[in-house]
Amino acid sequence: MNKDTRPKLLTRFLQSSRTFPVLTAVAAGLYPLLFYASNNYTLVNSGKHLLYFLGVFLVAPMVLFFAADRIVRLSFFSGIAPRVLPFLNAFTFLFLLMVALVAGFPPLPIAGVFLAAGIYAFWFYKTLKKLVVIQLILAVIATFYIVPRVYEQIMHSTQWLEQPDAIADVQFTKKPNVYFIQPDGYVSFSELKKGYYGLQESPLESFLENERFTLYPNFRSNYASTLTSNSSVFSMKHHYYHGGPSFSETLKARDIVISNNAVLDVFKGNGYRTVYLAEKPYMLVNKPKMGFDESNYLSKDVKYISTGLGEKKDVLPVLENYLEDQTEPTFYFIEIFSPGHVTVRKNKSQGAEKERALWLEDLPETNAKVMEAVSMIRKNDPEGLVVIMADHGGFVGMDFMNQAYEKTQDRDLIYSIFSIQMAVKWPDGDAPDASDSLKTSVNLFRVLFSYLGDSPELLDHLEEDVSYIPISKGARRGVYAYIDENGEVVFQKLNRIPK
Repeated sequence: MNKDTRPKLLTRFLQSSRTFPVLTAVAAGLYPLLFYASNNYTLVNSGKHLLYFLGVFLVAPMVLFFAADRIVRLSFFSGIAPRVLPFLNAFTFLFLLMVALVAGFPPLPIAGVFLAAGIYAFWFYKTLKKLVVIQLILAVIATFYIVPRVYEQIMHSTQWLEQPDAIADVQFTKKPNVYFIQPDGYVSFSELKKGYYGLQESPLESFLENERFTLYPNFRSNYASTLTSNSSVFSMKHHYYHGGPSFSETLKARDIVISNNAVLDVFKGNGYRTVYLAEKPYMLVNKPKMGFDESNYLSKDVKYISTGLGEKKDVLPVLENYLEDQTEPTFYFIEIFSPGHVTVRKNKSQGAEKERALWLEDLPETNAKVMEAVSMIRKNDPEGLVVIMADHGGFVGMDFMNQAYEKTQDRDLIYSIFSIQMAVKWPDGDAPDASDSLKTSVNLFRVLFSYLGDSPELLDHLEEDVSYIPISKGARRGVYAYIDENGEVVFQKLNRIPK
C-alpha cells in the first residue's frame, strides 16, 4: 500500500455524493460506547452488557439511519433530506455521550441535545462527513484507553483469593443463624466522639449495650470503599487494590462478593441457606451471577445503564418475612446504605462543615433502622449471631471523598476514612477468646468460623491488620499503608503488590 492511499480514501469520502448512513451511524455511537465502557468498565463487564451496548449504541442507530436515509429519498421529503442524517448523527452522538456521562436520561439535558442537533442540522449540515471523521478519530483514541482495561481484566490473576489453609472445609459445631448487618459509612463509637465528628451521645451505642452486644472500639476497615472493603471481607484476604489507582472500584469486586467467595462456600458447606438483602442494587450493577440462594434484588431488576444508587427498597419488611419462616440455619448479608460519606467530587462539595452536617443528619435514621433490625432479630431469634459492621468510614472532615487520594498525616482524617462501627451479639452473650483477634474487617469471617467450628488453628492465618489507600497527589503515585497493625498512622508505599 503506498503512502497516499489513506489521504486519497479520505478525500474520496469527503467529496463523495453518497450518504454512507451505516458509517454515519457507527461514527455517532462508537465513541460514546467506548467512552462509557472505558470509564465504567467494572460496571459493564458482563456478556449481557456487551450485547446490550452493541445493540443500543451501534445496531439500533445503524438500522435507524439506514431506514431514514431510504425514506427521505422519496420526493415528498426532498426539502429536508440533506438535513436528516446530520440531525440524527449529531443527536445520537450527543445523546449517547450524555448518557455515558450521567448514566441516566435527564429531561433538560435531552432537550438541550435536541436543540443543539437541530441547530447543527439546519446551519452546518454540509460538514457532516468532516464530523464523522472527527468522531471516528475520537473512537480510535478511546480504543487505546479501553484495550488495556480489558486486557487487565482478562489476564488478572485470582491467585490472591486462595486460602492458606483448609478453612473451606471447616465443620461448624454450632449453627446459629448469622446476621451480617452493614450500615454504609458508619464510624466506630470511639471515633464518633472525637476528631471531626464530635458527637458525644449515641442512642445506638446505649441500645446495643442493653442488648448485650460486645462493642469493638477503634475497629477499622482495611480498605476505603464498599467494593474494595467487601471484596476483602468476603475473600478473607488482602487485595491491596490490585495496585490500581482507585479506592472506589476494583477488579471483579462485585463478582467476588455476590457470585463466588470463600465465605459463601463455608456457609453452604455447613448446610446454611444464604440470603442477600440490600436497600440498593449497587452490588448488582454489572449483573454478576447470583451466588446467594435468595435476594430481594435480581439481575433482571437492575438497569443496564445505572449506578445502582438511584432506587431504594426497605429491607426490614423482607427480613421480617424471613424471620417468621426460618426452617434451616441461614446466613444473612443485609446492606443499609446510610449514613454514607461526604460527597465524592469536588464540584459537588458544600465544604467540610456542611458535609459533616449532612452526614450527621442521616445518622438518626440509620440508628433507627439498625435498632429495628436488631429488635426484630432478637424477638424472633434470640440465639442468633448478629454482626453489625460498616464497610468504611464517613470521610467527615474532608471537603469531598476523593480528597482521600491526597497524602495527609492528619490522624483524624485518616481514621475518618477507615474507622468503622463493629458490634457482635454472640449467642451465649459472652465474647469468645477468638474475638480478641477482631481488629480489622478482613479477619471478621475467619474469626467467626474459628468460633463456629471450635477451630482455633484458623487464627494462625489471620491477615495483617493494616489499612491501605491509593495516593496520587502529594507523594509518589501508588498504594500506601496508612494505619499499621498497632493502629498507628504510617505512610509506607507498597513497592510490590503481593499476589
